[in-house]
Amino acid sequence: MKELGFIGTGNMGSLIIEAMIRGKKIPSKNIHMTNRTLEKAKNIQKRYPKTSVYKNSLDIVKHSDWVFICSKPLEMVAIIDEISNHLEPRHVIITITSPMEVEDTEQLVPTTPVVRFVPSIVNLALEGPSLITFSNRCSTTLRDELWELFSSISSPIIINNSITRVASDLASCGPAFLSFLVESMIKGAVDETEIDEKTATNITESMIIGYGELLRQKHFSLATLRERVTVAGGVTGIGLNVLQKEVGFMFHELYQETAKKYKEDRRGISNQLQKKKS
Repeated sequence: MKELGFIGTGNMGSLIIEAMIRGKKIPSKNIHMTNRTLEKAKNIQKRYPKTSVYKNSLDIVKHSDWVFICSKPLEMVAIIDEISNHLEPRHVIITITSPMEVEDTEQLVPTTPVVRFVPSIVNLALEGPSLITFSNRCSTTLRDELWELFSSISSPIIINNSITRVASDLASCGPAFLSFLVESMIKGAVDETEIDEKTATNITESMIIGYGELLRQKHFSLATLRERVTVAGGVTGIGLNVLQKEVGFMFHELYQETAKKYKEDRRGISNQLQKKKS
């Protein structure tokens, strides 16, 4: 049974830890955590008392086999550099942010296997996608072991660097984007009609759960579902006309802007790595 270490227990680190425990593939006693603000790690330990909390990253490396680096993109180089001289053959480094490519991490840990694992908040429900990129150092056996772990909390999808940002937008940012759109739909209903917010929210949440089940059970594709609900000359068609008019190129612009941020983070990481070389 592998020991899992987590350097960083913020939003994404805590999400993965909780999902791993819920997935029951790894016992909570095999989870080791640290965080710059140690209280955040201790708050997780209050909910899962068998987990372990340590004061620094080197203690995590000492007690773990697979080490998840769960920090912001521009903090990762420093963290990995700090632990690099303390890694042993048993270790695997797993980064969780899209701008940090496996090739970047390999520069900092010359012989250690490296994986990029981008989770989604929906993994808390042990559902939905996670995005995986293995380095060439990962053996077939190691890939199978990691795949089994990731599959316990998600439906893993292997991606390459060329689609990393847009795949992350869909898988990881997507729940936030959809939540905003759903909240806007509810607000419009409340503002324009006599329905109250609680009732509108209850109806919409129940609809979304049913919508997800229809897709899960393969009753419809996205397109055929829309076609099934839309009756010629009916209310749905009128509403869709408004959406087609108003949405326009909104998502095109969204992907353009997230790509700009991704490139900015990539430049920051590349600059840090270049300084280490010089």
